Amino acid sequence: MTPAPPPAHDLRGESPMETYTTKRLHVFSGSSHRDLAVAIAAHLGVELGEPNLRRFANGEMHCRFGESIRGADVFIVQTHSGETGQSVNDSLMEQLIMIDAAKRASAKRITAVCPFYGYARQDRKAEGREPITAKLVADMLTAAGADRIVSVDLHSGQIQGFFDMPVDHLTAMTVQVRYLQDNTDPSNLVVVSPDSGGVKAAKRFANEVGADLAFVNKFRPPGTMNQAVAANIIGEVAGRSCVLLDDMIDSAGTICAAAELLRDEGATDVWAMATHGVLSGPAIDRLKNSSLGKVVITDTLPLPTEKQIDMIEVLSVAPIVADAIRAVFEDTSVSEIFRGKNQS
Repeated sequence: MTPAPPPAHDLRGESPMETYTTKRLHVFSGSSHRDLAVAIAAHLGVELGEPNLRRFANGEMHCRFGESIRGADVFIVQTHSGETGQSVNDSLMEQLIMIDAAKRASAKRITAVCPFYGYARQDRKAEGREPITAKLVADMLTAAGADRIVSVDLHSGQIQGFFDMPVDHLTAMTVQVRYLQDNTDPSNLVVVSPDSGGVKAAKRFANEVGADLAFVNKFRPPGTMNQAVAANIIGEVAGRSCVLLDDMIDSAGTICAAAELLRDEGATDVWAMATHGVLSGPAIDRLKNSSLGKVVITDTLPLPTEKQIDMIEVLSVAPIVADAIRAVFEDTSVSEIFRGKNQS
């Protein structure tokens, strides 16, 4: 057997340089919901990076990362919010610019973390001559240079199919279920879907809590937006505590009408629970004047001071998002965090 040749030396008689790859994790935040990003970074035990975002006099945005990210695993956290003095479009464009900057700075992998995915409700053509804007947003994130997407409770799971890259679809169900188990009597609880389309999710949720299930039969008048009419309740709610479950509360018209209907059917107490508290337009006034006893949302979107009323309670998704980021960075399973229940 021929012995292996000795290590080669360069002309100066020195051994060739040995290289070791060290994985590095960097988390950056846009300006739409920095508090959530700070909480996520704290759960990860890392410092939030500085993207040095600034806006020029004409409204254009600029980003320059304050440290080298060459070869790093970069996570850019930006919820597509219309609060904090900017629009949903501003939030989205800011994230696209940050992704492009990271790509051009030679980041090894870029993950766009979108706790609330903008334009998610425009996921199909409901009428002629309409866009499918949820797909357009997916195309823009891809074109900017994102390699992976992380989001929480998409309006429809099929949005994952708009991407030709991995999508980690997280769910706030674990923190929501824990909250109900700690604050209600599941044996007297009914989980109510505000429409027939949400029955599957509500049923899975009810099974986790150990509660019964009902749903509101409603219809949306043709040609209208943010408007739905609750018709009747399918299920037994008389003498029971009810929790209306939805992925988001926007103008709150649907959820308030459903709460009134549940009260009329004999429900003793009615709460609303949603992942995303959009709470646009007349939402706060409607909630104040509704039959709802409590509204439980998460912090996927910022809640401005003027919308912080006593009946609203906010749960944090920061631990969930942080666990997902850690799993992506360490190349371990994200679905195992949720025992596979984020896939259905």
